[in-house]
Amino acid sequence: MLKFLFGGRSKISKVTQRESVEALLADLNSILVQMSDKPKVVIDPNTGVIDLELPEQMPDEALALPAPEDKKEDTAA
Repeated sequence: MLKFLFGGRSKISKVTQRESVEALLADLNSILVQMSDKPKVVIDPNTGVIDLELPEQMPDEALALPAPEDKKEDTAA
């Protein structure tokens, strides 16, 4: 009976840290490959923190902004 109650835990797939890091890097690299302006990668050896210095405006963010108004219309008014 105890095997039946606790048997489900052994069926949970355990992902190793290596597999987690490899999956995360694959996702990150698939995004970075598509970028025209590549970010600067900064690694802090004291803390182990990896940081990306991204451009001020990303290409997809520029597409989401409203179109600028024509200056010709402003001067005609």
